[in-house]
Amino acid sequence: MYGEQKTARATAPTVADEPEAATGGRAAPQPLAGFTVGVTAARRAEELGALLRRRGAVVQHAPAIRIVPLPDDTELFAVTREFIDHAPDVVVATTAIGFRGWIEAADGWGLGEALLGRLRGAELLARGPKVRGAIRAAGLTEEWSPASESMAEVLDRLLEEGVDGRRIAVQLHGEPLPGFVEALREGGGEVIGVPVYRWMAPEDIGPVDRLLDATVARSLDAVTFTSAPAAASLLERAKERGMLDEVLDALRHDVLPACVGPVTALPLEAYDIATAQPERFRLGPLVQLLCLELPGRIRALPVAGRRLEVRGHAALVDGELRAVPPAGIALLRSLARRPGWVVSRAELLRALPGAGTDEHAVETAMARLRTALGAPKLIQTVVKRGYRLALDQAADTKYGSDQAPSTR
Repeated sequence: MYGEQKTARATAPTVADEPEAATGGRAAPQPLAGFTVGVTAARRAEELGALLRRRGAVVQHAPAIRIVPLPDDTELFAVTREFIDHAPDVVVATTAIGFRGWIEAADGWGLGEALLGRLRGAELLARGPKVRGAIRAAGLTEEWSPASESMAEVLDRLLEEGVDGRRIAVQLHGEPLPGFVEALREGGGEVIGVPVYRWMAPEDIGPVDRLLDATVARSLDAVTFTSAPAAASLLERAKERGMLDEVLDALRHDVLPACVGPVTALPLEAYDIATAQPERFRLGPLVQLLCLELPGRIRALPVAGRRLEVRGHAALVDGELRAVPPAGIALLRSLARRPGWVVSRAELLRALPGAGTDEHAVETAMARLRTALGAPKLIQTVVKRGYRLALDQAADTKYGSDQAPSTR
């Protein structure tokens, strides 16, 4: 189970946009078919959502933060004026979009040339290749850039050079830089934070609340995070609504939290939530990781001569995706936890969302489930006892059904 490790990282192979393999004469299902993925991003949310949908996922978007437009940011304007009036010795540029936005905002304020002049006179360090490209596009040249794209490596270089008495401007990017600024100040450096974009709570909190409700209800299979502020904002909203413990339980056990990188994961790991992270901190690898992690958590069952997989809000029957109502999925999951075993109506009733105490609700939901599966024989009725998946006899040893009741 993914929650057994503090952090899970994987390098996924490239996943084709359209499945080409065939199973039994039918095209293989897309890797995320049947799964529902929450997206908390404010920036590049459309791109991430498109990548997920092209691999078969249903996407629920709830921007957990909003970004203050740079030209309207009075804080950035004030820092830019200070930057120009009191030139720094070193400038650390952390993101390409933030660096470009800073230059564009300064142009709009009539400060563009003055800003570029100060940047030319400073030791300019670039966090990675993207920001290096943005620096060069502005007609500037970076002094150095780490191959690892790691802020820790940038910090090591600065401390080795010595920062005592030096004025260092650090381009903030909305995410915490644990220990970075503190270490520079302890070394005697004067640090100026350049807030190239600021995060605020979303104006419309409704989508966030619906995402939290879906997380607690386990109707999401994964939630993606591409910034630490989004993760922190989501948890803060859960706390405001008095449902933090429920959300934490879902993220620890049933709903996979997938983060684009270790900095993004910090607010979640502060609550002891294990996260899945790709080796390369990009959207593409994040989606590819989900294409491995989510199907990898599914157990294929040989039932009534067919292959059954329970995937999020749907079921795969011999490779064919079958949409299943929420009540039916709840029943199917209960049966699939103990394939071949009889599950009582009382237990199935407890699994039904909002079913009350009438066991007739189980019979109604079961009838709809069988219709949705298109193969009624997958589920057997055991008179006066309940229901069970018609697990093939050859699978008895594999699934431990040698201990199951003998009345099959």
